[in-house]
Amino acid sequence: MTRKYTNKLLEMVEEGLLDRDTVIMACVKYMSESDVQDMMEINEMIEEEYEEDESDGQPTELVDGE
Repeated sequence: MTRKYTNKLLEMVEEGLLDRDTVIMACVKYMSESDVQDMMEINEMIEEEYEEDESDGQPTELVDGE
């Protein structure tokens, strides 16, 4: 599978046609919160530690698969 649009976007940033910060903001706004979390964990930007429990707002330890 080719990455036609991914490669085009990266080329446009490299060539200075698009601002890096603008592209980052567009991507993050487009992605769901869970997509952003997954991307951060996969790229070791954060560790998979805690997630707030929506019922009481207190952190609860994550379990694989949640």
